[in-house]
Amino acid sequence: MAAINRSFVFFLSFSVIIPTLLANIGDFDDYWKQREAEAKKYADLAFNPRPEEVTQHFNAHVARTLAELNLNSSRRELRMKRSHKGQCMAYNPIDKCWRCDPNWANNRKRLADCSLGFARGTIGGKMGEFYVVTDGSDDNVADPKPGTLRHAVIQKGPLWIIFARSMIIRLSQELIVSSDKTIDARGANVHIAYGAGITLQFVRNVIIHGLHIHDIVPCDGGMIRDSVDHVGFRTKSDGDGISIFGSSNIWIDHVSASNCYDGLIDAIQGSTAITISNCHFTHHNEVMLFGASDTYSDDTKMQITVAFTHFGKGLVQRMPRCRWGFIHVVNNDYSHWLMYAIGGSSKPTIISQGNRFVAPPNAAAKEVTKRDYASQQEWANWPWRSEGDMMVNGAFFVQSGNPDASKKFSSEFMIKAYPATMVPLLTKYSGSLTCFPGKPC
Repeated sequence: MAAINRSFVFFLSFSVIIPTLLANIGDFDDYWKQREAEAKKYADLAFNPRPEEVTQHFNAHVARTLAELNLNSSRRELRMKRSHKGQCMAYNPIDKCWRCDPNWANNRKRLADCSLGFARGTIGGKMGEFYVVTDGSDDNVADPKPGTLRHAVIQKGPLWIIFARSMIIRLSQELIVSSDKTIDARGANVHIAYGAGITLQFVRNVIIHGLHIHDIVPCDGGMIRDSVDHVGFRTKSDGDGISIFGSSNIWIDHVSASNCYDGLIDAIQGSTAITISNCHFTHHNEVMLFGASDTYSDDTKMQITVAFTHFGKGLVQRMPRCRWGFIHVVNNDYSHWLMYAIGGSSKPTIISQGNRFVAPPNAAAKEVTKRDYASQQEWANWPWRSEGDMMVNGAFFVQSGNPDASKKFSSEFMIKAYPATMVPLLTKYSGSLTCFPGKPC
């Protein structure tokens, strides 16, 4: 009887652990085992053993773009803004790559050549056909209707997914996206709202561009089709806007997100080669979580760029909160937070460059940074660097790490990020854009 009880206790413990390890996969069958194995292989290939090369490449592109615009002084900047009134001005290199082309609608896949940061080289569905979403419904998650977003994202091979018109899509269950897809909402006002969020689980090479994501709630789960050939049981979803789980080469650009039940964007379980750029986040508590567990050391391979993003009204914390990994936070505008902006545990490397941090009026919340679950003696060794950041209204960033060991991340050895004084321009067009065919976005 004791042996039976011990076995029962083990089974219960294991059943509690498994959902954490496997997210919402209720039946981890051969199909999901194969996807996990392939995802780990691609994540290992995507990992860059010299992340400082990626940060230098990124900073060089920003500097080159602004040099071409000849914005070397505030006076010249003012003249530029006046002289180009009514014209399309792209101030950061990602936008400069495509946004001012009036023929963008006939050259949509140009976007796939514009990724920077750790997701550089992510092309999404560039090599595939276009798929036009014509139906905003999500009535049958086990057998999705052709023309719906759910039908599009489960198809085999690369696809470039666009929208025939503006629509609000209320997802009945989490939207499980397959590899080699681009979701491109330019030219339409597309909201993923009032239902489940988007899941990128054990996939690679995905671009999400131009969506509004808000008011996402947990959903009960059930039998959900996750590919053309497979339907599986899913447990309850968490209520994330976008959940990145064990995936690589993910680029999220020009997304507006707010008011989700859990995180706006979470990246966990060995995800890497991710860029989050040109986004606008508002009205949310725990904004972004990178790494879900202090015990999951495989997240040391996590490498993420957060750039040109506006952290706006009504935000509280986690912009981002990091475990393990290497996070480059560059040229963002932190205009609001209630508790802190950037936090972490489990010795992540955080390189903050050229950001503007505007502290709240609360005297107890002036510090940009927050370390969790570690003594000062321990976190003093974590490499957290602030370079060229602008501190406003009493904001301050507590640096840490051995200066000698961190020299390769310092401005002496790296191309400097563009000054934080330029952040209002670099983030000027953050969030989902209003785009009309025949005109620049």
